Amino acid sequence: MIASHIHDALRQVQELRRNILEKQRFKGYSGRARAISGTLALVAAFLLAFGPIPQTFAAHFLTWSIVFILAGLLNFGAIIYWFLFDPAAGRSLRRLKPVVDVLPPLILGGILTVVFLSRGMHDDLAGLWMCLYGLAHVSARHTLPRGIVWVGLFYIVAGAIELMWLKHSFLNPWPMGLVFFVGEWIGGTVLHFDDAGRVPLPHFLQKEDSHATVR
Repeated sequence: MIASHIHDALRQVQELRRNILEKQRFKGYSGRARAISGTLALVAAFLLAFGPIPQTFAAHFLTWSIVFILAGLLNFGAIIYWFLFDPAAGRSLRRLKPVVDVLPPLILGGILTVVFLSRGMHDDLAGLWMCLYGLAHVSARHTLPRGIVWVGLFYIVAGAIELMWLKHSFLNPWPMGLVFFVGEWIGGTVLHFDDAGRVPLPHFLQKEDSHATVR
């Protein structure tokens, strides 16, 4: 009898925890925008490898900068649309706090990019961008689906491997194109199914609550 009461109490605590986490979950990011951004990275890699773009650092850096700007417009545009038109957002600025949480790694990435450029460390830029973009994912782990942490770790590991062992030339577009294509599609899929409520979380992501499923 006592064991049954304890089990019921634990179940109620777990249910309360799930409800609290769900209310804290940030829904402003778009899985489709992420997937499109990853596709842009792969298209850019194809253009840099086989297209008419000059094989110079300036041309490659400009191309990746354009990809970054377009991806930023897509993703932040989706956030603005959600903020303005989704009743759950309520146009409350507090609901945008998760966006602020990811800004420090991205701002640091911009600062370190300038430093690396000034020191001629062009070939280290791809690994740097991967690591800091992955760190931005980890920073958002409390307000996004659990799978986003694994996406962040994917970027960090890929960036570390690129910096420490592979050390490709910046004029080789495939590390950037492939890593960001795979990472953004995985991240977009995690966000899409979190909104659609179609699939359960993988078993290894359900360590704390074996009954949790993606909404």
